[in-house]
Amino acid sequence: MKLRDRQEKVERVLTFYKSSKGSPFEDDSTHVRGKVDVLGGFFVMDGVDEEKCEAVQRSGIRTGIDARLKFETIVREKDTLVAEFIASEKGQGDRLGGPLSLAKLFYAAHVSDWFSAIAIPMGAQCRDVGVATSSHRERALTDYSEFGPPLLNQHNGGAIGIMVRKSNVVASFAQFVSGLEMQVNYAGISRSLSTFGQVVWQLSRSTKLSILGVHKESRLSSQNVSLGALAFPVEINKNNIISETSVEEDSPTSRADRTLDGSIALMFESELAEDTRIGGWIETKNSNPNHLQWAVTMTDTPEDEFGWGLTLGGLLQGPNSWDHFQVESFLNINFGKRFKLQPALIYVKDGATQFPALMLRSTWSL
Repeated sequence: MKLRDRQEKVERVLTFYKSSKGSPFEDDSTHVRGKVDVLGGFFVMDGVDEEKCEAVQRSGIRTGIDARLKFETIVREKDTLVAEFIASEKGQGDRLGGPLSLAKLFYAAHVSDWFSAIAIPMGAQCRDVGVATSSHRERALTDYSEFGPPLLNQHNGGAIGIMVRKSNVVASFAQFVSGLEMQVNYAGISRSLSTFGQVVWQLSRSTKLSILGVHKESRLSSQNVSLGALAFPVEINKNNIISETSVEEDSPTSRADRTLDGSIALMFESELAEDTRIGGWIETKNSNPNHLQWAVTMTDTPEDEFGWGLTLGGLLQGPNSWDHFQVESFLNINFGKRFKLQPALIYVKDGATQFPALMLRSTWSL
């Protein structure tokens, strides 16, 4: 009898919370998505030295294990709240695992059919606030075979952005603020402010052209202090007071600690068939207009059939300098809807260094 009474009490409490109107999450479900991505390879080289390691890094090959868990909740029918946890991430040296930690948190508010806003307190990338030119958002084998320039994968701390749609044009604008980070080789704090913008034109039903760019300003402070996580100082300048501090801020040493950087890119993508896509991008640095990075990719990856992909990419530092060139090809083999294998062959020529690599990638989805 006591057990039955307790069960009735629990049922009454649950019924009360279900009928309550106080929470925006009351009738919304949370979707959990997980993915484990493993990429390894055999690099055919006549020895390993610093130059070859740098060539592998410049090729954008991210070997290792990438384990992610994403919780996505629909709020107020149109808005989205996402929390992403990472146990391990590719490109983190020899580390193959680690504790599960919160890597990204963002809230997307769809105000109307033509206007939306997004807030990302942590883990923001330009890709999160950019315009998605395709429904396929899977990471590629390397940075060159991505359907988008490398600036989209930059980590910039927290962000606030807006997106506006009008006819066949979509525009996105966002402001990034980095956290207060200690520099390893500098006794101080690094603060950065980045501005991102993108405009996408829908040329036809299956073809899109976009121009995008990011401008970043970083400053190193000699004061070895931190306000803590998610805490950013707001400095109030007093123009009518001339002090030793203001003189120090305008000194050559202070200007040397302030760096400007950024990139601008042009991106093209077209869907030739339901699962066949072709795309390309060109990215250049604001600080060095001769720095030109490019790639062209074509893929045919149906969900339940045999697929393939081919990428050509490279890096130019001048009109007569071919600093980097690589070719990628892969096969896509699906085993059901949750597991797939991608054997790939990559050829890299980086200056005087050149080598082929046989890669094997496996992806398991939850």
